[in-house]
Amino acid sequence: MGERKHRANGAGTGPRSRAGPTTSGMALDGREGFPFPPLDALSSSQYDERQNNLDGVEAGIRRRGVTPESHLPSQPAMASTSSDFDHFGPEPNSITPASSPRPETDPHATSSHADNHDYDPRPNPRPPKFRGPVFTRSFTTFDRQNPHAANSPFHGFFTLFWMAVFLFVVKLGASNWRAHGSVLGTNEILTKVMFGSWKEVGVLAAGDGVMCGLTGFGWVVQRMVVKGERLRGWESWGWVVQNIWQMAFIGGVVGFTRLREWPWTHTVFFVLHGLVMLMKQHSYAFYNGHLSTVYKQRKWLLGKLKELEKVSPVASPSMTEPPVADIGTTHLAKIPSAKERRLSLPHENLLDVEKIVTAIDSGEPLDQEQIHVFERVLKWEVDALSDELKGKSTKPGREYPHNLTLANHYEYLFLPTVVYELEYPRSKSINWYYAAEKFAACFGIILVMNLISQTSIYPVVMETVRMKEEGVPLADRFREFPWILLDLIFPFMMEYLLTWYLIWETVLNLVAELTYFADRGFYNAWWNCVSWDQFARDWNRPVHNFLLRHVYHSSISAMKVNKHTATLITFFLSALIHELVMWCIFKKLRGYLLFLQMCQLPLVRLSRTKWLRNRATLGNMMFWFGILTGPSVLCSLYLIL
Repeated sequence: MGERKHRANGAGTGPRSRAGPTTSGMALDGREGFPFPPLDALSSSQYDERQNNLDGVEAGIRRRGVTPESHLPSQPAMASTSSDFDHFGPEPNSITPASSPRPETDPHATSSHADNHDYDPRPNPRPPKFRGPVFTRSFTTFDRQNPHAANSPFHGFFTLFWMAVFLFVVKLGASNWRAHGSVLGTNEILTKVMFGSWKEVGVLAAGDGVMCGLTGFGWVVQRMVVKGERLRGWESWGWVVQNIWQMAFIGGVVGFTRLREWPWTHTVFFVLHGLVMLMKQHSYAFYNGHLSTVYKQRKWLLGKLKELEKVSPVASPSMTEPPVADIGTTHLAKIPSAKERRLSLPHENLLDVEKIVTAIDSGEPLDQEQIHVFERVLKWEVDALSDELKGKSTKPGREYPHNLTLANHYEYLFLPTVVYELEYPRSKSINWYYAAEKFAACFGIILVMNLISQTSIYPVVMETVRMKEEGVPLADRFREFPWILLDLIFPFMMEYLLTWYLIWETVLNLVAELTYFADRGFYNAWWNCVSWDQFARDWNRPVHNFLLRHVYHSSISAMKVNKHTATLITFFLSALIHELVMWCIFKKLRGYLLFLQMCQLPLVRLSRTKWLRNRATLGNMMFWFGILTGPSVLCSLYLIL
């Protein structure tokens, strides 16, 4: 009805504003412009007085466990808050070696919400809308700043390893000097592959800069979404535009490498960096897109609170639905904690919000008790949405949408993480001596890798290429497969370990130091892994966190699949990306890496059987056998076939 009628308590009647979803009229950053004080702003006496009015009402509250669809603008559904959601995590009865501390007990580990969820006494709490990693101040295992590393009983083995590498490099350099008059030997990799054309090196650098600059498209989309009038702009068109852009972006990256016909070194760098930029764009866009829905829903509910504030109550009990007895208020019995606000309301109370909004829009009369309860329920929901807009930010001015600045976007681009948050733990200053040490280590490790490749890998590769070019039959080439494999196992193992150390220990720590990024939990003790799911979780924490938030949970919430199907989707997507990189390197689409990576899933199931469940040493041996043989087998297959 067009007017709300008021009854015999002397209140007059008159027209009432019936605004729908509004996008203007109040300051909405933080709690500014909020027409009522939040619950935690009430004094204890005010709070007790307001609670006493509900004593008789709450005795008749009924709990209803239903979650029907409704017209209320809702936020994207997310996964369950149960602890078994981690698609790379071990089952409760799996083995975690004592030398590999779990995140919750290791002060230098980076954990996720799945590993650190508090008990919530409320039934069926609504889960967080966007789960993600918890960033904490930490160091990598081998960092000299890590007190645990310096005091580790295995510190001597770390020293021994690098002494052995040094002596090995001296031996290689001396042999090269004796045979070729240069410590680098014939040095084809540096002179013919990496720096054969300085022009192409310049094109690579310029192309990489342009690629990074183009990521600003996602920022433009987010600005358009937040300024749009539509309540659900991101969910209607924003995500479609973003996905189309992301496909065009990665297609352009791969196509550019094919157009330039770069050597594999240039191609690997450009494609891998392009994939990193793709993940960064996706996380930035979809997290901010989600917050845009929260922001506009909060603004809409604030408008409803303003309408409710203008309503004059009737004296007699109102018959307008819903009655107060049907409104769940037990969650309002105390001031909400940050955890409770993050979890927000149970599903049944979200349904109550929908009923309240319907009652306000109907124009039917409301009594004092209804107005009071409606106000408190809406304020709780607005407070929960406000808390979600602040995310993990601790300083004013960083909450959504104030984070949508060009400076914030490109600052995130340089941080050593692919998961976007409103705020990260930051260090207070740069240790320039430490940065110089890591910078020098990068060049030193690259030099060692070049010597190993030039001496032990390049000759084997060129011999297999020669056999193919001379038309040696496939059967004869396969007879050479065992010998090629044996020649490549040790050098590939060294290259594998050094590549991992170069990126996750040296480069990422250098970038973190230069960007004041305090969370250095780039990996866990993956060398102690007893299964492949543990390896996938521990060896590359940044990418694991991305897959956990944006692939695993998104599969559950958007596609409505169970956790096992979400695990399969996550592994398959990861395998496809790895196979894409192999195609870019070898210019061949064979699927070897895709097949071997998907074989990890049955191996994970095998590791959880009664034959392997309590045999950590055997599981670790099987893991290391795969690491030792996998890279050399893959390279041999691509070279021979």
